Amino acid sequence: MENIVSLKNIVVEFEDGDRILKDISLDIKDKEFVTFLGPSGCGKTTTLRIIGGFLEPTSGDVFFDGKRINGMPPHKRNVNTVFQRYALFPHLNVYENIAFGLRVQKVPEKEIVRRVGEMLELVNLMGYEKRSVNRLSGGQQQRVAIARALVNRPKVLLLDEPLGALDLKLRKEMQTELRKIQQALELTFVYVTHDQEEALTMSDTIVVMNNGNIQQIGSPTDIYNEPENAFVADFIGESNIINGCMPEDCVVEFTGRRFECVDKGFSPNETVDVVIRPEDIKIIPADQAKLTGIVESVVFKGVHYEMIVDGVDHKWMIHSTKFEPVGAMIGMAVDPYDIHIMKKVEEE
Repeated sequence: MENIVSLKNIVVEFEDGDRILKDISLDIKDKEFVTFLGPSGCGKTTTLRIIGGFLEPTSGDVFFDGKRINGMPPHKRNVNTVFQRYALFPHLNVYENIAFGLRVQKVPEKEIVRRVGEMLELVNLMGYEKRSVNRLSGGQQQRVAIARALVNRPKVLLLDEPLGALDLKLRKEMQTELRKIQQALELTFVYVTHDQEEALTMSDTIVVMNNGNIQQIGSPTDIYNEPENAFVADFIGESNIINGCMPEDCVVEFTGRRFECVDKGFSPNETVDVVIRPEDIKIIPADQAKLTGIVESVVFKGVHYEMIVDGVDHKWMIHSTKFEPVGAMIGMAVDPYDIHIMKKVEEE
């Protein structure tokens, strides 16, 4: 797939010298579902606004289909945006909200009827044409906003936390619907969220951001299973992060003990972050384990028990289908390939 959007060395700096984006570069491929993921204030919405033309970078270049589009206003870019607040017109019904952009472009009425009909069918709102948008549920309003954005046939749809106002059940349903719409239309979707599960569920590619920098770009599987640093590991799902060192290749030392691992290329005795997912820790008899601890708390999560285990020099989180009571002394085992070693990253 070819790149449809490229950001090259983008910097956004406010008048007081505060940098929101710190020299980021990124390629977004055609027909891809890309999600910007990160905590509040990390720069993900700012990046979306740069692509949409709502904000000009302090320095750097924005390319669309290989052409530099710095300074091009939003309405001239082949891009549309759906915001968290849908900004529907309350005095217009569903049909006229969707048709609004086509009427502004003076599209013939026959074409408007056809294209609005296509959108209503796509977002599963056939029969709602004459209904006031004020009488719609949150999920239905969101569908109208999406249809209104898509009816103009943009090549890229930008979505800024569009599911944030919905309840959990409806949010999950709309995640599936959005993914189906993106695949059916074969458009590029660029999505902003701080919800890790949402990003993992919907995306082809996830861009993890923090403090104005891109921390990692990869598929959901890569981001979860092979985080590049402790921030990504901690932000994507639950993680045990322990200080350690690498005496040699494929050997890591933490909590005063040595373990086999599969990582190489570190300096002798280099200080590292050791990341172990809670679901990768196996409970074994304490007398057979290098790692032991006392169960401090147990919470039933439906598919597993979440346990906090006090190992004296570290409090471990374990996800297991095996129940152990509070106060029990247990052993913990981890396979070498489930011990993830990453370089220490200094905070800016």
